[in-house]
Amino acid sequence: MIVGKTTNDIFESIRSMVHSGEFKSGDLLPPLRELAQHLDVNRNTVAAAYKKLVDAGIAVSEGRKGTSIREKTHTLTREGTPPGLALLDLSGGNPSSLLLPNLQLAFQHIAYTPRLYGAASLSEDIEKFARNWMNNDIQVPFELNVTNGAVDAIERVLSSYLIAGDKVAVEDPCFLGSINTLYTNRYTAVGIPIDEHGLCIDTLSQQLKNGIQALIITPRAHNPTGYGLSKTRADQVRQLLSLYPHVLIIIDDHFSLLSTHNYHHIVPLESKHWALIRSLSKCFGPDIRLAIVASDHETSSKLQQRLNSGTNWVSHILQDLAVYLLQSEAISESLEQAKNIYKQRREKLIHALQAKGLRVSNQHDGLNVWVQLNNESTPVIMALAKQGWLVRAGEIFGLKQASYGLRITVSELNDEVIDSLAATLSQSIE
Repeated sequence: MIVGKTTNDIFESIRSMVHSGEFKSGDLLPPLRELAQHLDVNRNTVAAAYKKLVDAGIAVSEGRKGTSIREKTHTLTREGTPPGLALLDLSGGNPSSLLLPNLQLAFQHIAYTPRLYGAASLSEDIEKFARNWMNNDIQVPFELNVTNGAVDAIERVLSSYLIAGDKVAVEDPCFLGSINTLYTNRYTAVGIPIDEHGLCIDTLSQQLKNGIQALIITPRAHNPTGYGLSKTRADQVRQLLSLYPHVLIIIDDHFSLLSTHNYHHIVPLESKHWALIRSLSKCFGPDIRLAIVASDHETSSKLQQRLNSGTNWVSHILQDLAVYLLQSEAISESLEQAKNIYKQRREKLIHALQAKGLRVSNQHDGLNVWVQLNNESTPVIMALAKQGWLVRAGEIFGLKQASYGLRITVSELNDEVIDSLAATLSQSIE
């Protein structure tokens, strides 16, 4: 039974009932007037308690339907697949292991100097490289930090500004890492549909009017579709965001070192809080958990508080390794080779699929190709599995809209299997 005479007492009573299991996911809370009469309190007191529950991510407001208990858990779907599969894995979203640098050789070239408590969290060498790199794309003053990968950066920046229940706009379909981060931290994910040119402006405009607090956007090599922002669409997004300077903007440029598309910056001069994130995991491997973050001064200060010297900083051994990899001539040549190979594999698969009459865009970038379907993907995936192919269902990337499609990772494809895959897929869809 809900008890209490104050907003906080009512909030704590319901919160306790959720934790004890008396209220379960999806249960409707009593109507405001009914609970107010039962507790003999003002209706506004109950309304304030319900709002506090929503803000804390414990409940969700469903308009005229009332307020209900939010789902406690969300089944997290992750990238990658276990080793040793009998099927040819085209589902994992991984880079090709054959195109990653030899880290054993790299470690032989690192002259390591121990850093102790009190040392700067960001090494001078990586800051120098990152500033030259970011200067090409950012026209306003910025500060730099490093985090343990792009997802870590996104989570740290979001938690520096937001509280549970806050609305965060993301592309729909959406990168699994972003979906999991939002659910884990109890933010409210707001899906913005995308097309070949990026976020759909009309929906973004409406959601900005509805009060989103943050936007996560992938400027190129969007996962799962492979689409990227065109210059025209980026200009439209930037102009729209200039009307909402308080919205936190997070740009996840995770594929920057291997991308074949141009980068178009979307942060307007008016924006107060923003971060541009560039990860090294796709080009150097997932074990290189390092991302470079350029941001405004306040966002940088908040990051530094959580990356303080010696306790939460990114390992300087990892930073030294990253600097060597980023500055090595031989590694730069191998990166260029990997970029071209991924591009060739994407293009060959796209042309083979299009030749079979399948709906595939030419705008792909990244490690994946997106095949649009008219209906649920399960029958197609099962048919492909019978022929030895494992691909990723598009539905798991969807938020509000049905993401009927297949995500095919091209990293391990070669000319011998592309035509066979296209023929099998064409037959499976028919």
